[in-house]
Amino acid sequence: MADTANPNTLVKVALTGHSHDDAAAVFEALRAAFPSDRAASDVPQSEADDARPTVWTASYEVREAPQGEPAATSLKGSVTATVQGGYRAVDVLRGVLEGAFSVQEKGTASGDQEKETELVLESR
Repeated sequence: MADTANPNTLVKVALTGHSHDDAAAVFEALRAAFPSDRAASDVPQSEADDARPTVWTASYEVREAPQGEPAATSLKGSVTATVQGGYRAVDVLRGVLEGAFSVQEKGTASGDQEKETELVLESR
């Protein structure tokens, strides 16, 4: 489980897309690298109408960079990821995403102690 007591290492991730399978693949790649507030059995669900975008969220405790390179992961389509947390933690989490997916940055908003970055993830 993610430790919500340390805001500098906690990264909140919100995924938007049409496929709950793609959201599950992204969360699985992140869960392999960092402790999460979601159990491995807590996979994204979808409504009967999968044509509408849905938002799935999870938090990750990013204390240090994981060892090794994550495996490339296939996605059916693109997923938008909004990541928010401490500067270093967001950068480390983004590095894991870049190891598993093709990542394009859409924008960043910076504050005193946190930043929020919007990324588009696709298969490599």
